[in-house]
This record gives sequence, C-alpha cells and structure tokens, in this order.
Amino acid sequence: MSNWPLPLWIAHRGAGKLAPENTLAAFRLGAHYGYRAFECDVKLSRDGQPFLLHDSTLDRTTPERGLAGTRDWAELSHLDAGRWHSRSFAGEPLPSLGAIAAFVIANRHALNIEIKPTPGEALLTGRAVGRKVLELWAASGPLLPPLPLFSSFEPEALRGARETAPEVPRGLLLDTLRSGWLDEARSLGCLAVITNYRVMDLGTIDAIHAVGMKAVVYTVNDEAAARWLIANGIDGLITDAVDRFSPATEFVV
Repeated sequence: MSNWPLPLWIAHRGAGKLAPENTLAAFRLGAHYGYRAFECDVKLSRDGQPFLLHDSTLDRTTPERGLAGTRDWAELSHLDAGRWHSRSFAGEPLPSLGAIAAFVIANRHALNIEIKPTPGEALLTGRAVGRKVLELWAASGPLLPPLPLFSSFEPEALRGARETAPEVPRGLLLDTLRSGWLDEARSLGCLAVITNYRVMDLGTIDAIHAVGMKAVVYTVNDEAAARWLIANGIDGLITDAVDRFSPATEFVV
C-alpha cells in the first residue's frame, strides 16, 4: 500500500453541495475548509478531451440538453456550469481534467478520479483518462503529489485505465455487493473497494483488509455513521459535509 494516495477524509465532487459540483470553485471551497483530498467525475468530450461532469447529459448542471459526450470540448468549455447552483456561481465553467490537475498539483492535494464514461465508451474513456493523467502528472516535475486514485462502477473503464496507466492505483466502486465482488476487484488489480456507506459493515471491512486492500465509502454526511465507520477501521470517507466534518481534527467542525 506504499502508493495509496488518499487520507481519511475526501471532499465529494469538490465541495459537495456548497458550490457547483465538479468545478474549480468547488475545489477551492473544499480547500478553504481544510480538505486536501478531492473526488471528481471525469468523462470524454466527442473530440477526446477529459473533463469533469457527473451525469451523462448536460440537463441538470448546465442550460443545455442532451449527451455531453456528443459535443466537442470547444463548445463544452463555454457552458455555464454554475448558475444552476446559485447566482453567485453564474458563469463557472466546466473544467478540463487539466485544469483540475493544475490546481491539485500546485497545492499538493490528493485526487480520486471517478471514470464516468458516456454509455458504451467505458474502455475508451479509461484508456484516455489513464494516458492524460500520466501526461499531466509527469509534466509537474519532481515535486509532484501522489498519483490520483482511479475509481469506477464500470470494470471496463478500470481495465482501460490499467492498460495505459498501470502504475496509477485503482478502486472498484459498488452500490451493492454483487456476487463475486471481491474477486472482481482483485482481478482488476485494485488497491481499494469503494462502496455506498450503507452496505459497508464490519464483515465487509474485514474481508477487504484481509486481501490487502483499502475500504472506502461514499457519501457519508451523517455523523453517527461516520463515527461508526472510523471506529471500525474504514480507510476513507467521501463526504459532501465539508463544512461539518473537519479533516484537520478528524471529525466534526
């Protein structure tokens, strides 16, 4: 686990609900609250540019409609990805992975990149994101922060990332514990299993640790749940509640 990149507390999509998710504004706000590790969602534009967006469509977080992956980056980069959240963030753009990398590398933050492909493009997206991450982190020079952690609900995306960036650690994302989940994570060469916090019980934590992996959960906004998970050996908590859970004191602000 010498290349495990993440601390205990990880800010979800930058700063969760306090700023427009997956934008530089959200990352900056999360850092303001003391967070030094962030999770974000990355997919590809039509012309192969990795950029941040959770949904397959633009409908929820921009004024536009339709699949994001059918548009070139030149068009996507000019969309307003902040006004949906609040007027104070109007004009906040969709960031490229390069822009987020510049921020986390300059500030020596850790990063969990969830590979979130357009439907049908999992392998392609994993390969492209893997190549881009190695390019971006190599360009940062000798004082670079740890490589990111790749994660995905789609095994094909993790296989693609392993092909082009085998040295970047991987984590399998699970909303439920399907049959054979641990063997699947091992076959992908994962260093972590990341589950919905509601399915992460003590037996699951122990099973993950028994094969030398880290146990991580999303999205923990409940204090009692966070306390229980920490007491039982969880290795990472992804949270929206960056204003209530302090990574500096390891708990509530």
